[in-house]
Amino acid sequence: MNKPLRRIALFCGLLVLTLLLRDNWLQYVKADGLKDDPKNRRVTIARYSTPRGDIIVDGNPITGSTETSTSGLNDLKYKRTYKNGAMWAPVTGYASQAFGANQLESIEDGILSGTDDRLFFRNTLDMITGKDKSGGDVVTTLNEAAQKAAWNGLTKQGGKGAVVALDPSTGKILALASYPSYDPSTFAGNSTTTDAKAWQKLQKKYDPNDPMLNRALRETYPPGSTFKVVTAAAALENNLYSSADTATDSPLPYIMKGTTTELKNEGNIPCKNATMRVALQYSCNTVFGKIGSDLGNAKMLAEAKKFGFDSEQFTPVRSSASVFSDNMNSSQTALSSIGQFNTAATPLQMAMVASAVANDGKLMKPYMVDKLQSSNVDTIAQTEPQELSQPLSSKNAQILQSMMETVVKDGTGKKAQIDGVTVGGKTGTAQHGVANSENPYAWFLSYAKLADGSSPVAVAVVIEDSSANRDDISGGGLAAPIAKSVMEAVINSKK
Repeated sequence: MNKPLRRIALFCGLLVLTLLLRDNWLQYVKADGLKDDPKNRRVTIARYSTPRGDIIVDGNPITGSTETSTSGLNDLKYKRTYKNGAMWAPVTGYASQAFGANQLESIEDGILSGTDDRLFFRNTLDMITGKDKSGGDVVTTLNEAAQKAAWNGLTKQGGKGAVVALDPSTGKILALASYPSYDPSTFAGNSTTTDAKAWQKLQKKYDPNDPMLNRALRETYPPGSTFKVVTAAAALENNLYSSADTATDSPLPYIMKGTTTELKNEGNIPCKNATMRVALQYSCNTVFGKIGSDLGNAKMLAEAKKFGFDSEQFTPVRSSASVFSDNMNSSQTALSSIGQFNTAATPLQMAMVASAVANDGKLMKPYMVDKLQSSNVDTIAQTEPQELSQPLSSKNAQILQSMMETVVKDGTGKKAQIDGVTVGGKTGTAQHGVANSENPYAWFLSYAKLADGSSPVAVAVVIEDSSANRDDISGGGLAAPIAKSVMEAVINSKK
């Protein structure tokens, strides 16, 4: 071969090599970036070219798909539909042709849209047989009866609020309700009139009630007196007191250490030198504030972290981190130990507290997806229960159970009593705002224990209520009946 031909051959070889490098760069390095580029409509068109798989509760779909008009500029064939959309929105999230997706609709989009690599064999088989590609299903842990009870309780009460129910032995989320809520069906399409207007109306700047906020997972509230359950656990775990019925040597009045400020109780209740059982029964600020101060910030923080504070939870939907602060002085620790000062918690977090106590001190990781399956119901992935931590020993958990059961039997949580079932609970009302100027929060934590000793459900309820004025009354009066109805729904569904 002469010299000019060699040069031409070499140049052509370099061109081919360059093309190969460029092709591999696009396919393997830039592929994800191009796929996720908002200007790339091919992904969106593919996502809505076939019906999405469904999100399943108790064996039944709570989602669907409907064919849309593809006339004009609309090239998206199917849009999402929802059954009881507002009730289930905190679980499903939304899938919108115009506004994207969030929560389970986003996290499990690959399964639902049929593009997940784990569906390759199923998709290949469908291609060979000529069957249209279809998405897989997301099977949740939710209990429909419990969710309905939570939703009905919140809507009847009428204020903002949330409910979370867990299975203490596994961590399965049985109910996850937030109110006010929204119907994802109203903006599932891409109409510049109906869908865009529905979306706009739901934004916080247009609706101050912020219906798209998932209050069960994303809102943190001062937990008020329900946090005394954590403080009692810290006292037992650190051997400050070895039983529920040991006198606590708590003075009345109690002046917070390093200050001249008295920490007051609500009303004329028997808190002087009270036992922890009596202090929890009557919700004595003085006793639990002093316990927190005596233990100190470090020990209180360590116990709170064992329950999940200061960490985000992934269910797989992300839950905001609850807060118990570090570097607090004695009086700040006292206030934080009764659920005030900087202490803040999601409803999920407080359900985790009740769940750990009910499960003899073992905290299970909360989750809402039981399994992922293909369109022919083959299991693609199965969630296994996972222990998250051990906030209490079994012995101390049983002591704390007896204290919480006294609250429901003889204390402020009587409205959560269920015939033939042992119920443990704790009321709470958290004041907030400058000089307590804003609406307080009514809380109730509880669990149910059956005759065989099993505990099928733990619940946390929070309600923002303008009439709530003390934890014993409003937490027990507003939130406890909702918790009771949720626990009854779970118990009845197991019969």
